[in-house]
Amino acid sequence: MSVDGHTPGGEKPDLTVDVLLAVCDFPLVNAGLRAIIEAQPDLRVVGEVDDQAALGPEVERTAADVVITECLPFDRGGGTSFANIETIRAARSATRVLVLGGHPGSEQFSLALKAGADGFLTREAQPIDVVTALRCVSRGQTYVSPAIVTRMVNTYVLRNPEAGPEDAYDALSDREREVLLLAAVGHTNREIARDLHLREQTVHSHRAALMAKLGFHDRVDLLKYAIRRGVIEAADL
Repeated sequence: MSVDGHTPGGEKPDLTVDVLLAVCDFPLVNAGLRAIIEAQPDLRVVGEVDDQAALGPEVERTAADVVITECLPFDRGGGTSFANIETIRAARSATRVLVLGGHPGSEQFSLALKAGADGFLTREAQPIDVVTALRCVSRGQTYVSPAIVTRMVNTYVLRNPEAGPEDAYDALSDREREVLLLAAVGHTNREIARDLHLREQTVHSHRAALMAKLGFHDRVDLLKYAIRRGVIEAADL
């Protein structure tokens, strides 16, 4: 396990995003990510984890802003495991998690976000996608790989081109639609309250009301609906 220190003075540079690389099974991927990150003035690598057992302690030690990790190949049931996300969240809840997917399908994306990831990159990701994702999740936003957006559009829009707008959307107030847009792309109630100049409790009420009207229970379902309904485009993600 190789670890980088802070600046000579021991202080973190202003506005610098500290990144911990934890793609434990693929050292070459970590090397590629390091090269991409260190080419950016506002990003830096503060450590690399090459042993699964060291992930939690290293998250605590570095206090990284973002950890890049992978979906583990299998859990006991033969499916994809998101144990790394749980480990990171348990070690330091404030750390943001960017996941690298290992399969071409979009199922991992949905499961990763439900498990607590803040962003998801597919294996088709380009260096600019990595940089954009790190900056987004470090600001508290949710990042979805463009390849995933394309697949979701194909799944939820193009397969049913003649379907008309859902009546439930028409039942939403203008304010609820504003909250829907921001909530779907990952903004917290506090961030929405700030952006719309509302009280946080008011945003909570609007959010609860629109979720009830649409019949959804989590943000992933809300994001899928927003794309299907056409209120969010790839640029919004």
